Amino acid sequence: MQSTVNLWPLIGVAVIIIGFLLRFNPMLIVAAAAVITAIAAHFPPDKILAAIGSGFIKTRNIPLIILLPLAVIGLLERHGLRERAQAWIASIKAATAGRLLIVYLLVRELTAAVGLTGLGGHPQMVRPLIAPMAEGATETRFGKLTDAVRYKLRAFSAATDNVGLFFGEDIFVAFGAIVLMVTFLREAGITVEPMHVAVWGIPTAICAFLIHGFRLYLLDRKLERELRGNAAKPTGANINNNTTGKPATTGDEA
Repeated sequence: MQSTVNLWPLIGVAVIIIGFLLRFNPMLIVAAAAVITAIAAHFPPDKILAAIGSGFIKTRNIPLIILLPLAVIGLLERHGLRERAQAWIASIKAATAGRLLIVYLLVRELTAAVGLTGLGGHPQMVRPLIAPMAEGATETRFGKLTDAVRYKLRAFSAATDNVGLFFGEDIFVAFGAIVLMVTFLREAGITVEPMHVAVWGIPTAICAFLIHGFRLYLLDRKLERELRGNAAKPTGANINNNTTGKPATTGDEA
């Protein structure tokens, strides 16, 4: 007879969602979700502390692994990596921010699908390369950009990396989330193979690519309307001043 599954530990997921919606500190959100999940699973206090301590000991070298590439990226940026990326994309006349990000989305999903999740990322790829290239392509077509447009392009660049990684890595059979799902289902009495879970991640990844790719296409259309429209509007100085910089006179005044 199949035993009843305790679903109360899933309350930790709700804590994470609410915490991010309220913009609390991510570290506090994750720590609170872990403690609440353990309490819901009827873990004794000493076992909760032991699990937290064990996790800290196992992952204490991760910050060093993350910080080392940041130093290299900082040196590259100091020596003109962002400027070179902008100059290179500006030389491609057909390049737009949307087209560039669609290509990056495809590459990010395909590389994540084969387990190469470290080839992209916000600090090592989006900030020094993808976002400056998107800004450079837009600036080449429309001229100097406002801060609002720059922030929008950076947000879309970061979102593209997130979408490509999140849905691409679900196809990789050795990905930790797939192993977690298979283990959870097995404990619930449902036996599935990791390969089946990975295969059924392919339609989701394709849909994610199509949906976000369409959003990037709409981004190009929106930038075209906004920036072309702003460039076509006459400024107040052009209306009120002539070429000498003095107020224009009418026939009656003459």
